[in-house]
Amino acid sequence: MTNGSQDYALPLMRILITAGPSSEPIDEVRVITNRSTGELGTVLAERMARAGHTVEMLLGRGATFHWSEAKSFDTNDELKRLFVEIFQPETVDVVFHIAALADFRVSRIEINRKRQLVPKIASDAGPVWLELIPQSKLIAGLRNYFPKARIIGWKYEHGITRDELLSEASRQMQQHRTNACVVNGRAFGSGFGVCTKAGLIATCDSKLALAEFFVSWISEHHSADPPNDGDK
Repeated sequence: MTNGSQDYALPLMRILITAGPSSEPIDEVRVITNRSTGELGTVLAERMARAGHTVEMLLGRGATFHWSEAKSFDTNDELKRLFVEIFQPETVDVVFHIAALADFRVSRIEINRKRQLVPKIASDAGPVWLELIPQSKLIAGLRNYFPKARIIGWKYEHGITRDELLSEASRQMQQHRTNACVVNGRAFGSGFGVCTKAGLIATCDSKLALAEFFVSWISEHHSADPPNDGDK
């Protein structure tokens, strides 16, 4: 089936978008989180829906932008459970993994050099020491959850060069069997870049321009090579 009522003649697809920040608890009141508004995910969802696609969004509860049909998550583990609960995951055509997930979680809290486990750390408790341990990357499991999907990951970086960022994008695609990687942040410069196994294939100066690019890109690649073989 195609969509002839919009700007493009498109095969209609089932699209999953993760967006917004995750958070990991310090105590029952405080959390560790990333800065993410969820705006890019909602812009992408709105444009894909306008093109006629079926859009499902998993949105971090801390996002300041919202999508009416989104399912919410707090922690990385909650997002993982939402992946598992998706109905007929083999029918998902495209995954945009935009969510800014916490790289670390709290494994140990010490107050005045004594290990503590309390509902709320008192503000006058004295020096607080947190031990953070790395979390596993959810992108590593996306190919297993969604074996037939085109999967697009993200790399947002500071403190490295543009060439190093593009190399990281290439490693992400190879390591996790994804089809594309969007790069941005201070390491890239203004706007967004889109990388595939062919290298940097597009630059977009705004979130809307990026969404427009992907409306065309997913249509062009819908019937191309098997998704886990990568795209040009």
